[in-house]
Amino acid sequence: MTSKQRAYLIHLASDLDPVLQIGKSSVTPEFVEAVSEAFNRRELIKISVLNNCLDDPKELAYTVAGRTRSQVVQVIGKKIVLYKENKDNKKIMLPL
Repeated sequence: MTSKQRAYLIHLASDLDPVLQIGKSSVTPEFVEAVSEAFNRRELIKISVLNNCLDDPKELAYTVAGRTRSQVVQVIGKKIVLYKENKDNKKIMLPL
């Protein structure tokens, strides 16, 4: 992903509300499944890390991205933005 594409996705994500939350149980198989289901409906998702989760949000972002085969767009504070291209139902056209 180029910096121009990342900037475009960050711009799109600024209006999004978090669709999932990571709590004290951290990244469970059920959470990974929920993220995968969210990617079936949309290509760009925002995840919120709750205060009771003691893990580093950046590490959590790369763990979830690895398990869902998605890309980390941004981690700011306790917010994570992930992108996964949907080949069947493409909604976001990334700039070249």
